[in-house]
Amino acid sequence: MCGFGGYFGSIRDAEALLTRMIAAIAHRGPDEHGKFVAPDAGLGHARLSVVGIGDGQQPMSDVSGDLTIAFNGEIFNYVELRQGLLAKGRRFRTSSDTEVILQLYDEMGEDCLSLLNGDFAFALWDNRRRRMVLARDRMGVRPLFYTSKDGVLYFASEIKALLEVPGISAEIDPIALDQIFTLWAPIAPRTAFRSIQELEPASIMIAEQGQVTIKPYWQLDYPHRDAQLKVANEDQAAEELQALLTNAVRLRMRADVPVGSYLSGGLDSSVVSALAAGMTPRKLQTFSVAFDSAEHDESAFQTEMASALGADHRTILSRTGDIARVFPEVIHFAEKPIIRTAPAPLYQLSGLVRQAGLKVVLTGEGADEVFAGYDIFKEARVRRFCARQPASRMRPKLFRKLYPYLPGLQQQSVEYLSAFFGVDNASLDDPLFSHRPRFKTTAAAKIFFSGDLRATLNGYNAVEEITDRLPEAFSLWHPLHQAQYLETRFLLPGYILSSQGDRMAMAHGIEGRFPFLDHRLVEFAARLPPEMKLKGLVEKHILRKATGHLLPKAIGERTKQPYRAPDARSFVGAGELDYVRDVLSETSIAAGGLFNAKAVANLHEKCRTQPASGFRDNAAFVGILSTQLWQKNFTGQQVGAARAA
Repeated sequence: MCGFGGYFGSIRDAEALLTRMIAAIAHRGPDEHGKFVAPDAGLGHARLSVVGIGDGQQPMSDVSGDLTIAFNGEIFNYVELRQGLLAKGRRFRTSSDTEVILQLYDEMGEDCLSLLNGDFAFALWDNRRRRMVLARDRMGVRPLFYTSKDGVLYFASEIKALLEVPGISAEIDPIALDQIFTLWAPIAPRTAFRSIQELEPASIMIAEQGQVTIKPYWQLDYPHRDAQLKVANEDQAAEELQALLTNAVRLRMRADVPVGSYLSGGLDSSVVSALAAGMTPRKLQTFSVAFDSAEHDESAFQTEMASALGADHRTILSRTGDIARVFPEVIHFAEKPIIRTAPAPLYQLSGLVRQAGLKVVLTGEGADEVFAGYDIFKEARVRRFCARQPASRMRPKLFRKLYPYLPGLQQQSVEYLSAFFGVDNASLDDPLFSHRPRFKTTAAAKIFFSGDLRATLNGYNAVEEITDRLPEAFSLWHPLHQAQYLETRFLLPGYILSSQGDRMAMAHGIEGRFPFLDHRLVEFAARLPPEMKLKGLVEKHILRKATGHLLPKAIGERTKQPYRAPDARSFVGAGELDYVRDVLSETSIAAGGLFNAKAVANLHEKCRTQPASGFRDNAAFVGILSTQLWQKNFTGQQVGAARAA
């Protein structure tokens, strides 16, 4: 795991620029730094040494000197790929997975991407063809950003490095802000920065002869909803799933340093930890976040699972006020506004891992997308059930069962439940049926946008843009698969794997690994019948069946509790920090130009006096605060509403 930056084109002071770019992301690779400069191309690298510690320095060139790579991430099947290359007569100078990419590219060109099982982003300078090749892993685990200036292509693992390029400045993209306040994240390739883009997951960029070509090399796909799926029975599917998951964990245990595991107390991280514990010769080191808020705390389950594993377990307690204390740093590393505080405790957790002396942790992230674990999948099923008999007064009561951890919902009337979840006006043919209530509820926070920002947006609709980006086959998929695609294609890389994943872990030089996002596992799960994933209202049915024997009964049969953290109440009340008052003051809000200063002042006071605020107010408060911090951090001053891009 590392960070890199570079350019393709003719520039002055290349060494100095690469030095500044790598210094800006040195947290991603504190172990070693390196640079490569050639006519019209340069690469810089900050290394976190995990594999090939003694000989994996980067940028790395092949024996001919014609191919040079800067690489972030891991190729988990590099051992098998290396053996195949050796059988073809290839010779290796290092023990690193980085050299495997170089040799594969030399052998196969860009087609080598189909063989890589890993979480990666890389830039490869092909001197023979005079081209720069950029690529990113299938699921979007590792980031890669780019921009251009005066005919030169610049790229980096984080945007902070690109801001070191002369003439590249930080200016917020109003369309991206609207997307964040609707969908939780910008729609790639758009980022929060007007002039900077993100290479989409499973994509390759080739820059040569003044032309830039971007194309996908892999796509997430599901079978036709009426297809006869080639899965004989649940027992067979569970057996295959267990074998795939076991292998995915085993591959991700490969490292020249110890590997630990996050342990949330839920099914997914418990399964990964249980498998990992059986593959390590020493006690598995596990790490958890606990809360002093009973509503969010899962420490009892974490302790039970750690005890069952005999793990060397550490917990960090995220207390009231801790989230506010670290939140400015969270926004600095996330590099975009966010509408939830959930990344903050994970930022603290990766700090705990670093203090324990580890560099690598496994995580259960991805299982909910791949095996239909989120409440939104169950909610969509209940909404369809209710929409078929909209006059029923019994069916909407099922919504209360979906959200036992939201006490306020339990007291609501049938009429309120029907209206809130959009039962009365639901269109079963809507391609966004599953997510329409979430988008609507989140977008309600845009009531705080300023008049200038509204005028700039000029009626832009983020939900319409999502609809326009759906693949042609989308309408032919089962409704559950449609919902899974929306989560996996947009929210997973845009928020979960970035703001909650890579960016919070790498802020402390920690590499997260995601067994459930092994592309073989993702493809297998996509082929499963929907009822094997969501059986009635039991989420991740086939995963429970395949792994139940690994876990204590209380955890194996536990209903999904989504990971959440206290939102607005983390920042208000006794002990409110100075920066919160400063950036939310009417003067600062007015200077920023993005929000209605009077409305924000009223929201701030409401959150102070009514700590049990609803989702809209919580999302608005966190979103406004994070946007103000983003502007302060990256522009150095509050700026007016930008023109639309």
